[in-house]
Amino acid sequence: MEYYRESFTPEEETILRRFFTNTDRPVFAVVNLPEVVKGALFARYSRSAKSIRRLFLDEFVGDPETGIDEIARRLGDASVGLERAERLYRRVFHEFGDDSVAQLGGAHLACEQASNVLTKVLEWGRLAAYLEQSTRYIFYDTKLGGRYRYFVPAEIEETPLRSAYVRFMEELFETYAELVADMKRRYEQAHPRSPEDSKVVWSATIRAKACDTVRGLLPAATLSNVGIYATGQAYEMALIRMRAHPLREVRDYADLMLTELRKVIPSFLTRVDLPDRGGAWSAYLADTARRLEEVAAEIDEAPRPEAAGVTLTDWDPEAEVKLVAAALYPVTELSDARLLELARAMNPTDRARVLAALVGDRGNRRHKPSRAMERPVYRFDVVCDFGAFRDLQRHRMLTLEWQRWSTRLGYDVPPHIVEAGHEARWRSVLERAGELYETVRDRLGPTVAQYVVPFAYHVRFVMEMNAREAFHLLELRSQPAGHPAYRRIAQEMHRQIAEVAGHRAIAEAMKFVDYSEVELERLESERRAAERRARRPS
Repeated sequence: MEYYRESFTPEEETILRRFFTNTDRPVFAVVNLPEVVKGALFARYSRSAKSIRRLFLDEFVGDPETGIDEIARRLGDASVGLERAERLYRRVFHEFGDDSVAQLGGAHLACEQASNVLTKVLEWGRLAAYLEQSTRYIFYDTKLGGRYRYFVPAEIEETPLRSAYVRFMEELFETYAELVADMKRRYEQAHPRSPEDSKVVWSATIRAKACDTVRGLLPAATLSNVGIYATGQAYEMALIRMRAHPLREVRDYADLMLTELRKVIPSFLTRVDLPDRGGAWSAYLADTARRLEEVAAEIDEAPRPEAAGVTLTDWDPEAEVKLVAAALYPVTELSDARLLELARAMNPTDRARVLAALVGDRGNRRHKPSRAMERPVYRFDVVCDFGAFRDLQRHRMLTLEWQRWSTRLGYDVPPHIVEAGHEARWRSVLERAGELYETVRDRLGPTVAQYVVPFAYHVRFVMEMNAREAFHLLELRSQPAGHPAYRRIAQEMHRQIAEVAGHRAIAEAMKFVDYSEVELERLESERRAAERRARRPS
């Protein structure tokens, strides 16, 4: 599989070899840098169109705050000393011989030129940190190596479908480039810069608004960059899972990752490709997936297009009673069963007193009640556009399962696209995406056909969470700075907890769920960021 190879000068190559495990492949580890610098580099990564190596050269090398120049003077090539490090890791790993040892060594890994199909696989694991290139801050209107930033999967590359696929992707990105430029111009005219806002604040806000409006045209094949920090154990689980995946891109990328990770945490990954260990585990995962596919094929019922929405499908009618018992458990000496009896016997006023004490006086959305709030559980079936799903999928601590992306559930047309007179063009290109999707699906199957699906199309997924996680998710994703699509989902989830489940006390405790209407979603957030920059010591 071919990836675009970025060019560097000989002097830049010399610097990069000290801090990255390679300079010519899309996957590489970051080494020899202080943890705070790695974190800052990855944080900047998510809002830049640059590769992380180019970002490092342009914005970090030469900056006295990073201390990189001094570190570079004391270092040779990053590959030097790897053999010694490997011996040390192997000795410690085998001496203790426990999986938990693999939780103590980690690595920063840059994963570039990954399709949005692949990024969702990369970000599946709960116990890892991810930062992905954002579609809210970057225009996808420039080319990489002679074509727009999209992936051509090997399954399509090797068939006569390639020409139709590439031709459509080029048209899709050209349409995106024209519309995002036009919407940016319209928003600039509709929202002139206020004297109280700097040009930086205003420009970032307008850019985000234009990106949010037009991102529905970006396909799942869109290339992205993902920065990952994870332990050896988390990487091992990810690689075993990826090696069982039906898509070539995912399996090949697993090999690229394993090569680079073995340069920095080699002994934590010895089992990944052993036939009787990781190999057997990957085979098991592939086999169970195949069996489920066979059973599902017997269900002869096709989906129908439907509007975006949220359905609360499962909850406990006694949740607030059980929550009272859970709140009292750590501060009494009674059994769980006895506390539940007492909670059931309480009158509503007494139960309300317990819940009020549990919630307390919350000063902001980061003040969350204790683990007692994990007792109630809610399961939501959600249909929304793929773009909103990408944001909600980041909440990995809850249970989230999604169906394969397709063009069969319908799509959204943003109101501002209609107002700007672009509705016909929007619908035309999305309808042609649906036609190409069906062609690829008929010949290569629904898994490969996912690459064709633009973000505006609907996806169905389930989110199951306890009430404590709901505090975090609903209060965060309903904030005015959020994308309107996922704000509506968070607000509707909150409404259904109160009105469908009848858990009004729990819903009322989520007092930072925001229902306000805003025109420029990022404006206040950008203003606060500017204030923080102004307060930063020089």
